Amino acid sequence: MTGASDDHPATTVPADLGLAPDDAHNRRLVASVHPADWRNPEPAPRYNLVVVGGGTAGLVSAAGAAGLGAKVALVERRLLGGDCLNVGCVPSKTLLRAAAAAAAARPSGRLGVRAGGEPEVDFAAVMERVRAVRADIAPHDSAERFARHYGVDVFLGDGRFVARDAVEVGGARLRFARAVIATGARAAVPPIPGLVEAGYLTNETVFNLTRLPARLAVIGGGPIGCELAQAFARLGARVTIVEQADRLLPRDDPEAAAVLRAALERDGVEVRLGAKVERVGSRAAGRELELSSAAGRTALAVEAILVAVGRVANVDGLGLEAAGVRFGRGGVEVDDGFRTANRRVFAAGDVASRYQFTHAADAAARAVIQNALLPFAGRRRASRLTIPWCTFTDPEVAGVGLTAAEAAERGVEVDAFTVPMAEVDRAIADGETDGFVQIRVRRGGDAIVGASIVGRHAGELISEVTLAMTAGVGLGRLASVVHPYPTRAEAIRKAGDAYNRTRLTPRAATLLRRFFALTR
Repeated sequence: MTGASDDHPATTVPADLGLAPDDAHNRRLVASVHPADWRNPEPAPRYNLVVVGGGTAGLVSAAGAAGLGAKVALVERRLLGGDCLNVGCVPSKTLLRAAAAAAAARPSGRLGVRAGGEPEVDFAAVMERVRAVRADIAPHDSAERFARHYGVDVFLGDGRFVARDAVEVGGARLRFARAVIATGARAAVPPIPGLVEAGYLTNETVFNLTRLPARLAVIGGGPIGCELAQAFARLGARVTIVEQADRLLPRDDPEAAAVLRAALERDGVEVRLGAKVERVGSRAAGRELELSSAAGRTALAVEAILVAVGRVANVDGLGLEAAGVRFGRGGVEVDDGFRTANRRVFAAGDVASRYQFTHAADAAARAVIQNALLPFAGRRRASRLTIPWCTFTDPEVAGVGLTAAEAAERGVEVDAFTVPMAEVDRAIADGETDGFVQIRVRRGGDAIVGASIVGRHAGELISEVTLAMTAGVGLGRLASVVHPYPTRAEAIRKAGDAYNRTRLTPRAATLLRRFFALTR
């Protein structure tokens, strides 16, 4: 078994891997996560665990099981590292960092510091750094590392189930005691007439760009759409978001979406809500979108189109029927212990979860390792996982638990305690007072059922609330946590203070006044 290394990168980037341009950075990436000279090993007679899919859920499952001493095979048809490394978290956050630098360099007198003029954005250099960072991180997910360090049998090629206890890849049959389906998801493409013919980008192809589109239409106002729309606008493109719903981030609280919309518009993003793309046509200088809304029909001329309307689970071509695994539009069907209809087969990550986040895939994979291989250690349940989320715009929008709307739908009565960032000293000092912290508790007590945080570093702040929910720590106790001053995390303490003030009933207040009057 051999694999190309960083010292001997691939000479070309295979076209079928969907990577462009064919440069040194992408060759380094491929040398790690899909080396051209990789030879699949001879299969073991039987594996404790066969993992189909080499994204976050698959890699965590394989590494964790092998670390316990299990005999493990890992099968990946394209690029190890999955979406997170190749077309998701790593490249997008690298791009966002460049966009934030461009925004910070623009003239602004509000802090008393005046720059000389508009910053010069070298988009080609920005995207080259995106590719370089991705290639730098790739060795962590490399075929060679998993084979040599973890002792995993790595098979590159199309894997499919051929029986309830066997997978085939490259003509080799891998028999297993347990298997994990971790094939992830891909960008959904809406059936808009003319879209395919006109051409479009998704998160899987947008990082191939080397030239900034002058005008960009983003179809979809969810997390991916909002993040990339803001990034491209800050880098100099004229961007329009087209969203059918009446607000951005439909799964977050409306108040959070409103703050983000205002921020995007300050960055020059045009936001069209309640608008549907009826058709797309090609023009000499680009594309034209025909939009319909309550106000009528309009045309939008752009150079490029980015589709960001959600994701579709990768279940095609896996032979799931042969394995006795049920699946549908939402992906592979699993029970609360991540087990499929075939008791030997589990599923984790985007292919089987409504939480399509890297950290959710990681958590699910850790649970699967225990449920599949260590049943004597107890059964871990999906319903007991507390999964936060964050949209990494500026300001960030983070959440955990039930939104206010979800609580109402489930009949959960809640009290919400909201602290505007305009009341947090650090946010005031930074001149970044947009946003808020809102923590929702079950009415009649301080058990936290959900939270929303909007502001700088919201993705970091939400972890304190997530920990409190996981450990059963109520909002009242968060008021006693000492935070460094001045930090934005003080907003969480302030929310705890607000809850504690509600415990001072009128009768208790009267008794205290009498007590203090007597002890003066």
